[in-house]
Amino acid sequence: MKTFLTALLICLVMPVCAQQAITASGGTLRVLDKITGRTQDLEFGNGQTQTVELMAITMTECRYPSGNQSGDAYAFLTILYNNAADPVFRGWMIASAPALNALDHPRYDVWALRCSSE
Repeated sequence: MKTFLTALLICLVMPVCAQQAITASGGTLRVLDKITGRTQDLEFGNGQTQTVELMAITMTECRYPSGNQSGDAYAFLTILYNNAADPVFRGWMIASAPALNALDHPRYDVWALRCSSE
């Protein structure tokens, strides 16, 4: 019991160091057409919009953990389908956990792969 209380006290007293994120110049996304089975990798710059068939995908920002560029990328995306006013997806996608915040579309899957180094 004493060991547990000591460990608990250490955890409460020690400051939690948040990992810093670096904003990259852009990133890479993969798009899957579930009907044809075709995948396509797209390179984006931050703020850039690209069109894939009826989808317009905008990557606002791509970030990665400082000191680990090949680490977990996460990208803020806005995806419009068929020129609709409301996006079918708007939020952060995480490369290592694409299902955590995924595009919910009957035909397409989109996920972040990595951030660009340049």
